Amino acid sequence: MSNVLAQELIEAGVHFGHRASRWNPKMRPYIHGRKNLIHIIDVRETIRGLLRARKYLKQVSQTNSLILFVGTKRQGAEAVAREAARCGMPYVSDRWLGGTLTNFRTIRNRLARLEELEALIPSESFTHYSKKMQSSLRREHRKMLRNLGGIRTLSRLPECLVVFDPKKEKNAVNEARKMGITTVALIDTDCDPDVIDLPIPGNDDSIRSIELVAGRLADAILEGKADAAVTAQTSGEGGEATGEGDASKPKPRARPMVAKRSVPKPTA
Repeated sequence: MSNVLAQELIEAGVHFGHRASRWNPKMRPYIHGRKNLIHIIDVRETIRGLLRARKYLKQVSQTNSLILFVGTKRQGAEAVAREAARCGMPYVSDRWLGGTLTNFRTIRNRLARLEELEALIPSESFTHYSKKMQSSLRREHRKMLRNLGGIRTLSRLPECLVVFDPKKEKNAVNEARKMGITTVALIDTDCDPDVIDLPIPGNDDSIRSIELVAGRLADAILEGKADAAVTAQTSGEGGEATGEGDASKPKPRARPMVAKRSVPKPTA
């Protein structure tokens, strides 16, 4: 599997870093060498980071926790939104709103306003407003949908952030660190790996690179959800067979595999 994955990563250009003059010295352990003044990322380190991230995300999804995808780069926004939607997780692909994590109550209020506008605009009472007010409400709805549409399912703080280019998404990473939220990130040679819990060394500027990594991480989340569904179904069938499905008997609460906000910070 590793050989196949390595070939896919190389074909996607994941091993291409930034110019040597722009590198972050803390990325030295992940760099294989230099060619034409461009750093070449060690694909073995990419595979190692990707496998660790997949294992962790699979565990998180098994506990029914939320994983927030963050990627606002123009070349990767579409892929990030598509893969996050495929695995049923919230995402930010247009612009990170300050306070999304640290001021979560206000964000929830804005999401409530978005739902209110979506119910108002198609209704008959909307025609009673003046044309100027109708235009203003539609404009407000478009803006809120663009900024908040991806996180409308974010009913609680996420357990983990999946970030593509933490240098560009530094505000999101800083908020996650303040809130004790684990971060998984695709980091290039100009990034600081110390601010990320689970770094995946790789090209964060290539569309194919972002698509490949986002797809692999989304697959891990789907696998975790499938395992959780099978476990729940097996437990339910076992309870009925042994008579433990009786509503009069309290059911023990399943302990999560990954403790909330207490995941140890892995070293690079």
